[in-house]
Amino acid sequence: MSLLAPHNLPFLIAFGALGLVALLALTGVGEALEGAGDFDAPDGLAASGIGEALSALFGLGRVPLMVWLACLLFTFGTIGVIGQGVLASILGTPLPAPLAALLAGGAALPLNGLTVRPLAAIMPRDETTAVSLDDLVRRDAEIQIGTARAGSPARARVTDRHGQAHFVMVEPHDTNTELREGETVLLVRREGQIFFAVHYESPLLGLDA
Repeated sequence: MSLLAPHNLPFLIAFGALGLVALLALTGVGEALEGAGDFDAPDGLAASGIGEALSALFGLGRVPLMVWLACLLFTFGTIGVIGQGVLASILGTPLPAPLAALLAGGAALPLNGLTVRPLAAIMPRDETTAVSLDDLVRRDAEIQIGTARAGSPARARVTDRHGQAHFVMVEPHDTNTELREGETVLLVRREGQIFFAVHYESPLLGLDA
């Protein structure tokens, strides 16, 4: 049976779309579309748990969107072509393309959920390097621009535990001191977006901030 036969048209289109997805992945365009993979169930569904059940059934969120879509297209196309061949050998004629596509789609969605589970288990996961502002407390910072005085913060550079640099506004913890440009200080507390720091020789280092 030819893949180009009219009754296989939906599955031929699926394989063509699969090739397009592969091309997008190779060119890096697919990365820009990953954000669309977040599945947000409507409030009513989420409240009843139906949204989570459907997400688990179809495998949404287990792997990146482009991988999930590629698996779905491959599963749909394969089920359709094989199913049409089996039906043609048993019944003597394949199903009309619209009906075959409907049945194949109904089978492909849950089957795809089973397919992506082992993929999700072996795919490497990105380790986030995001940190909160509170994680920067008790870290060294270098005053880079200006002189920090009480009520007049200066810009400082601080490196988090992942080695990423952050630029924060710093005031002296002791209101009677100044933190000058080029000095390395210790961030001891935070209030909103402002960090408070001390010199290393400050007696406040022995106190809880």
